[in-house]
Amino acid sequence: MERKVILNKPINHIAFIMDGNGRWANARNLPRHLGHKEACNRIIEIFDYCLEYKIKVVSFYAFSTENWKRPKAEIRHLFTYLELFFKKEINKLIKDGARVLISGDISKLPEKTQKTCYRAMELTKDNDVIVMNICLNYGSRDEIVKATKEIAGEVKDGKLKEEDITPELFEKHLYTEGLPNVDLMVRTSGEYRLSNFLLWQCAYAEFVFPDVHWPDFKKDQFLDCLEEYNSRNRRFGGLSK
Repeated sequence: MERKVILNKPINHIAFIMDGNGRWANARNLPRHLGHKEACNRIIEIFDYCLEYKIKVVSFYAFSTENWKRPKAEIRHLFTYLELFFKKEINKLIKDGARVLISGDISKLPEKTQKTCYRAMELTKDNDVIVMNICLNYGSRDEIVKATKEIAGEVKDGKLKEEDITPELFEKHLYTEGLPNVDLMVRTSGEYRLSNFLLWQCAYAEFVFPDVHWPDFKKDQFLDCLEEYNSRNRRFGGLSK
């Protein structure tokens, strides 16, 4: 009998820190970059499960502002796999009604990767079933500084007053403008940190840290996370009901 989880509260936004790709490859005596290749297969699988459970937004941490410290060859492979991912999956994403969003400063990415990202966003811009948010050259602190500078500029130009600045206004200057905040944050590979990912958006998220590398994160592990989410009492600063 196929395993199913009945959500007792909605998940509007689920986010994944896809950790452990290199360690997965090393454990199999494979080059690290093949771990990233296998990781792309999990992205589309997990996307399908999110679609099945009617989750509105799924965010994937694909490349952080700190990942430039990694070997250049590994970085090249990662961007190549990303380009191949969109080439292979774009028609499926369109058919599924997915809108692709790229969060982060993609102006620093290779030109071919930039074109791939813009093409995916353009082709899916009118879709509204689910948002696939790929975070590339993304750092949450940089995002918050970017938003602060934009708002400060508007105040300086007389377009805003200090009293106009609210959390809602601030969110309009984030890469995730218009998206719900994160309900469930999942980081694989047994690490217990956010690593500069969606810090503002995760203010009231539930966190789950499965002790499995991302390439091994499949349906059972995904459902385990949903069950753990079901067990949480989300009070948002209030009292238990």
